Amino acid sequence: MAKFSKLDVLQTVNTQGMMPLFYHPDVTVGKQVIKACYEGGARLLEFTNRGDFAHEVFGELNKYCANELPEMIMGVGSINDAGTASLFMQLGANFIVSASLREDIAKVCNRRKVPYMPGCGTLTEIGKAEELGCDIVKLFPGSVYGPGFIKAIKGPQPWTSIMPTGGVAPTEENLGAWFDAGAVCVGMGSKLIGKQLIKDKDFDQLKVNTTEALQIVQNVRVKS
Repeated sequence: MAKFSKLDVLQTVNTQGMMPLFYHPDVTVGKQVIKACYEGGARLLEFTNRGDFAHEVFGELNKYCANELPEMIMGVGSINDAGTASLFMQLGANFIVSASLREDIAKVCNRRKVPYMPGCGTLTEIGKAEELGCDIVKLFPGSVYGPGFIKAIKGPQPWTSIMPTGGVAPTEENLGAWFDAGAVCVGMGSKLIGKQLIKDKDFDQLKVNTTEALQIVQNVRVKS
């Protein structure tokens, strides 16, 4: 069962403006990644469902957060069907993210008042997602669409909240372009939590990277 309310999650998405995301099959490594992000200032993180027994890993990580990092809001990405969404919500997922729009996922999330952020690539998909109760939609892959897509959507639909993921980098130029276009938040994976960084177990650097990225987000938002 989700620890945080839907309103708490959505407010944190808006406030933090950046959602770190990662997957690793080792629980110990996962704990170190989450702790580094937490100490770097992040209070929102997406664990991606991309490996065998990912739900078991998530369950352990979410219990770790509840005991050691009480303000961390853990959610799950790469969800493809309602059954998988329900499984992770039973393990305490506070939000669900998918690469595409799935009506079946929206329904099970709505029943439990858990935010669902589906991947959308057209105005029609975005409109459908909003009809299904999705407050924030994911733009994926962001590198293909670019900030111009968000700016164009915000013209006729200024109420739409979009979170680009894929191709987002922790630089003032890149983040500035996304937030200038109207992004509410950005999802950041390998550009923040790189494979080499995890391989080297350089979690101190991940903490620094997280702090710096969050600061850039705040800085560019002031200018937007």
